[in-house]
Amino acid sequence: MEPSIRRLVTQSPFGPLTLTERDAALVALDWGRLPESDGPSPLLSAAAEQLEDYFDGRLKRFDLAAMPRGTDFQIRVWRALQAIPYGETMTYGEIARALKSSARAVGMACGANPLPIIVPCHRVLAENGLGGFSGLGGIATKRRLLALENDAAMPRRQPSLFDLPLFSYSGATAV
Repeated sequence: MEPSIRRLVTQSPFGPLTLTERDAALVALDWGRLPESDGPSPLLSAAAEQLEDYFDGRLKRFDLAAMPRGTDFQIRVWRALQAIPYGETMTYGEIARALKSSARAVGMACGANPLPIIVPCHRVLAENGLGGFSGLGGIATKRRLLALENDAAMPRRQPSLFDLPLFSYSGATAV
């Protein structure tokens, strides 16, 4: 039996993103536009909505049926990435120690991540800097995703009386 594959293109601050569903599970998020299927499925529509909410700072954790294809090791790494809280980061080395592997192997698994953003490989840093990023725009995109999460994670406060100027000068001159 032929697998059921559907695609939906959604807009993002990084341009179009193509979501791919295979047999009722999300399997890929690609940077750019791929040919779409006849109509969106409920899963693809939910994924597009959740991405919009994420980019608007309203969503901290994706809740989607996903089945990315990879080796057993890659899937273990991708699960570890999903455990990194919104607005926080870990290093390749920290993940490698937890999985009893090497930082290089973790980095390779991050680079093979078929669901970037949803499986947040952008939250993984090198010991001495940002590390790499396989998404469109490379490190610049990784920086923007981390900044988006840090800005949205900052608590918002209402302005207080102390934030307002005490006096308003409207062109009057002091004597």
